[in-house]
Amino acid sequence: MSYVVLARKYRPRSFEQMVGQEAVVRALTNALERGRLHHAYLFTGTRGIGKTTVSRILAKSLNCTGPDGCGGVTAHPCGVCQACTEIDADRYMDYVELDAASNRGIDEIRDLLERAAYKPSVGRFKVFMIDEAHQLTKESFNALLKTLEEPPEYLKFVLATTDPEKMLPTVLSRCLQFNLRPMAPEVVHEHLQRVLDAEGVSAEPGALRLLARAARGSMRDALSLTDQAIAYGGGALDEAGVRAMLGSVDPHHAERLVDALARRDGAEVLAGVDTLREAGLSAAATLESMALLLQRMAVAQAVPEALDDADPDTAIVRRLADALPADETQLLYSLVVHGRAELGLAPDEYAGLTMTLLRLLAFAAGGAPGAAARAASAAASGGEAARASGGEAAAASRAGAAPLRIAPRAQTTVARPGPAAARATPPVAVVRAAPTRAAEAPSHRAGAPAAEEHAPWDRGADDPARAEDALDAGAPVTAPSRTVAPEAALAPTALGERWAAVVAELDRRQAIGALVRELALQAELVEVDDAAGPPRWRLRVARESLRAPVHRDKLQAALAGQLGHALQLEVDAGEVADSPALREAAERERRQREAEQLIRDDPLVRELMAQFETARIVPGSIKPH
Repeated sequence: MSYVVLARKYRPRSFEQMVGQEAVVRALTNALERGRLHHAYLFTGTRGIGKTTVSRILAKSLNCTGPDGCGGVTAHPCGVCQACTEIDADRYMDYVELDAASNRGIDEIRDLLERAAYKPSVGRFKVFMIDEAHQLTKESFNALLKTLEEPPEYLKFVLATTDPEKMLPTVLSRCLQFNLRPMAPEVVHEHLQRVLDAEGVSAEPGALRLLARAARGSMRDALSLTDQAIAYGGGALDEAGVRAMLGSVDPHHAERLVDALARRDGAEVLAGVDTLREAGLSAAATLESMALLLQRMAVAQAVPEALDDADPDTAIVRRLADALPADETQLLYSLVVHGRAELGLAPDEYAGLTMTLLRLLAFAAGGAPGAAARAASAAASGGEAARASGGEAAAASRAGAAPLRIAPRAQTTVARPGPAAARATPPVAVVRAAPTRAAEAPSHRAGAPAAEEHAPWDRGADDPARAEDALDAGAPVTAPSRTVAPEAALAPTALGERWAAVVAELDRRQAIGALVRELALQAELVEVDDAAGPPRWRLRVARESLRAPVHRDKLQAALAGQLGHALQLEVDAGEVADSPALREAAERERRQREAEQLIRDDPLVRELMAQFETARIVPGSIKPH
């Protein structure tokens, strides 16, 4: 007897044998047991998840006569009567499968409809199953519509498709639709273990995990890959052999790269890429392996108890989750996912892999977590976020608020037009000053109280008023030296006010762009010496990448052009407490608080909140503009 592949040999013959589709099985079982049978069914979902299998089981349930030949419609077909055995063997006269991928024309549908005019030959119902139904032509659908809507009582239609969006709405409205979902790797893993136990094939747990992930939710693909792995391994499945067959990268490579990135060890990252190159391992597979690891790390950081302690990789995942901050885990995951799409654009795939990994070092080191994530997201998507940031900042400076939406339990929505309205959001007590115009910014709090105020007669050397007086007199001014914590509040100074005005004018004239603009936005003016020749201005900025001489020289040239005379610009390292970006964030926070208070004080809002006990302001809907 010829060999039967696992996907066919272990194809479910009843609803009880179906795995991973409990919702669909439950609905069909209840309908069959209660006699609530629809005339047309539509099964949707990706390949290999059981659409045709469910159709065959449904056809058996409708036509099963039981072992004694006296049975009726049932949710548990016997599997031994003529209808059950012949449908399984694909030779039952009253069950017709039409592959619309190759039989999509009007002639095939007309032939099918002609056969529908005759009563069943041997069964209780005729069942017409059209696979890949979305590939039927429009004329074929139109010819089918009338019969699909009002078929004879002995006729049932079953349509299956991987792309329901391409189906005509008139067809969808005539069918009872069931969506079969991709199966979780754990479900696939368990089923493969049962199949291999039945086959008497030994398999390492790691090999089954690889096959379950490679199947991507398709049980048929999982069984086909298992067949291939058995042949590759000579009758046994070991993890190394399955990994070689699939072209997967050993997770230790992903672990090494993530560990190096967590330690900011660029040399180790390059060494890891070189190891992959020498071994001939795929860069795309490496990024996929890293994405899987980072996803599990994110789970460990958010819901630690969700990890399987029986998995030998869990200890590694937990260690790396502790080593890499949660925001940078999300950032690196985004970079890795986007980096796979860019490999084809790189000079070679390993150069693309290197650039993808080095982005984390470029964006995350020394910057605010949220700002770094936005910067990397912009870089990964072609810089769209960075190009759009100017308009975002301009929008943030407008006064007023958007319409109000209030949602009581009855889902009542009230719109109050006009400048006094706003969309509601929960109050924000503390907001990090990561301005929307800046791709990367040091982390500060906007809107927090300023430094302790002094009486006019008790002003020290660090007082802003004294600094302003000196600035007006043209004398050298040095901003007070301060150690600013990552969460420090904006501390306005006279020099900061002057620098913000200068940067705003440069920005208005579009005299600076890209990273030079970022340098200007993120920097704090800490010293001005107009008496020097040429005048000397000193900036302080946290980001190392912004302190590059090329950016400083371009900003110096732009300032000289605006001021009309030569200028000596110095850029030092250090945390900032008064930059244009921080001022903009503080102003945004002030407007947000005003908009929220405006909504809370609105008479109509108060009236609605009093009228409806369950009424609430929809969180996140107040946006000042």
